[in-house]
Amino acid sequence: MEPWVATGAKRSMFDEREKANWRDKMKAGATSIRRDLVKTPDWFERVTPETVRADAIAGLTGATLSLPQSVAFAAIAGLPPQYGFYTALVPPVVTALFGSSWHAAAGPATAISALVFGALAGVYTPGSPEFISAAIALALLAGIFQLLMGLMRLGSVVDFVSHSVMIGFVAGAAVLIALSQLSDVLMVPLPRPEDPGAYVMALWHGLPQADLRAVSIALLALSVGYTIRRFLPRWPNYLLALLAATGLSLAYGGADAGLHTVGAIDAVIPTLALPHFEEGQFRAVFSGALAIGVVGLLEAMSVARALAAKSGQMLDGNREFVGQGLSNVVGSFFQCYPSSSSFTRSGVNYDAGARTPLSMIFCATFLLLILLLVAPYFAEVPIAGMAGVIMLVAWRLINFHEILHLVRTSTAETLIAVTTFLTTVLVALEFSIYVGVMMSLVLFLRRIASPIIAVSAPDPSTPGRTIKGARLNHLDECPQLMIAMLEGPFYFGTVEAIRREFMRFERERPSQKHILFSIAGSGEVDLPAAEFLIEEDRRREARGGSLHVKLMTLTSFEKLARFQVFKALGREKIHLSKRDALEQIVPQLDQSVCATCTRRIFKECPVADRLDAEETPSNTPGKDAPQTG
Repeated sequence: MEPWVATGAKRSMFDEREKANWRDKMKAGATSIRRDLVKTPDWFERVTPETVRADAIAGLTGATLSLPQSVAFAAIAGLPPQYGFYTALVPPVVTALFGSSWHAAAGPATAISALVFGALAGVYTPGSPEFISAAIALALLAGIFQLLMGLMRLGSVVDFVSHSVMIGFVAGAAVLIALSQLSDVLMVPLPRPEDPGAYVMALWHGLPQADLRAVSIALLALSVGYTIRRFLPRWPNYLLALLAATGLSLAYGGADAGLHTVGAIDAVIPTLALPHFEEGQFRAVFSGALAIGVVGLLEAMSVARALAAKSGQMLDGNREFVGQGLSNVVGSFFQCYPSSSSFTRSGVNYDAGARTPLSMIFCATFLLLILLLVAPYFAEVPIAGMAGVIMLVAWRLINFHEILHLVRTSTAETLIAVTTFLTTVLVALEFSIYVGVMMSLVLFLRRIASPIIAVSAPDPSTPGRTIKGARLNHLDECPQLMIAMLEGPFYFGTVEAIRREFMRFERERPSQKHILFSIAGSGEVDLPAAEFLIEEDRRREARGGSLHVKLMTLTSFEKLARFQVFKALGREKIHLSKRDALEQIVPQLDQSVCATCTRRIFKECPVADRLDAEETPSNTPGKDAPQTG
């Protein structure tokens, strides 16, 4: 017996190895982060005078879009406009230096802004000093969470969260954002839209008191923004919509006539300040920070991958996590609220010809210069005009094409999206993320817990008689031996499904008492899986059959040795190859059945010699044989 198949292997040896592997992964993650922090960004070597010009143009284009978006997204988050500016100035520079994507534009984002409001509005008054302090603390906590994800090298973990979660969440957030703006559009007090009954009643009673001037300003902003987006897509539609709304507001008399305006902005340049937690604040914001961290990473990776598919860039998921985490941690020290990559700004950045992340540094620089020039004029921007722009943003968030695609192609994914949407609208934004993630994980586990067992047979038309799917390739099977090939994992989550399949085989194929079970592609065999092998072998032996197992990986051998499968089944039932297995199994078959069999399934079949003899012409001349002279 090979030394690595010894059944006396101690459990502690494997436990220590697993612990050592985990420590090695953590050390590798920490080393990777240190390397990412100190090394020169990869894109530096791509910088040329030509790329600098292209990035400068893209940066200026992005700055004109970031200006109105910063105001609108800060309003969605329940914050004064300057905090949107801070978040548009600092995080893009950090992600440009420490992130992975060449074109993703970090900064204030719609979904993250809605999450900030949803996490804090029930605890603090929006716009109050306590609310602002908590929003900055959210950025710090979310950034730390994202950095830890990078430290543990979990950049691929977002692959296990269905995109349907984001579709449902973003659609739900868009509905809440649009409904939350009706109060400013009508200039009547309304409750939060998370309570549909109270909201609808308040809206019904408030409609007669609506200020038609505010309504007209919002409609103008909405129509101008939509029209420019539709017919002049390269123009800054949000900025022009705000300008049109401001012009109409001034025509009505502005703030002096009782209209609500943004008012004076205290400071547009972010200053260094330590984020701090008020008493009891940590517990209030922790749950929201986790949700924001997850959504921020999902959104950032979605944007980065979409742009990488166009540019041909190879992304580093762990480095992107580090860049996003650092942008939030560093941003929290400059009074920024949580940020992520924006689909809109990233798309504009790419379409404007950006070649490297230097475009985002240019964008932040140009935005700062523009703010220094125009900040005093923001005092006259009408709140109703901002509400109209925000409603346009919310409308564009809903991806109707993807929703229709889900409905037409996948019931399970549609269910995830609908559940996430309803939870977002009716329960709570941050809770909906957890519900959606849990549903996608359940769907993932359900899929891997339903492995395919392919009934196979040798293909006589191929060299070496390759084992292939019997039904798919119309191959004859042995009437006594079934070859079952497992396509998928073999662990506690799949054992019951495999057991049901074996019971079905027994009912439908009573003559095939012997099974060769190939788990060559399943390296991680756990204790329940090993116990199933022992149980199935005993059950088959009681019926006059047997269970043989074909393995390929060293990990599988070690696991079966550890779980005493070799001792229970016997070494002769564990095989390294198809030939080894068939040479062991075929002689154990019922020879009386083999004697009447007319098919040559295996080279090792006893019928093979008889058929060869029958097919070979006799060399002994008989009475009818031609005579040779």
